Amino acid sequence: MNLDKKNKQDIETPFINETMPHQASAPIFKGSGKKMEPPFVNEHGVVIGDSFYDSENSPLNNWSEDVDPSIMSGDEWVHPTNDIGWNTEENRELVEQNIEPQGVPFTHPDKDVSYNQD
Repeated sequence: MNLDKKNKQDIETPFINETMPHQASAPIFKGSGKKMEPPFVNEHGVVIGDSFYDSENSPLNNWSEDVDPSIMSGDEWVHPTNDIGWNTEENRELVEQNIEPQGVPFTHPDKDVSYNQD
């Protein structure tokens, strides 16, 4: 696969009628004003948002004790509409009630995950 030539339209999109029927708790984006987005290839050559989680270059397919899980952190690993986080009751309600999420994504203000790590 030539990543330079592979674009969003080349990747199979798992959406039907503005929802993800393959995920039991997925929200319905229809009428929410939030446009379903196609999968994309991130800078590491990993397809994000196709629901297969099976990219050849994915750290998940090349896991070893030498792989630092933090390599998969950051916005480039999160799909704006096909992400497991939308399947929570709270986030599903945000979509279905057309409410924009507030705050900074992916933070835990009550937990210092870096404590005692240096």
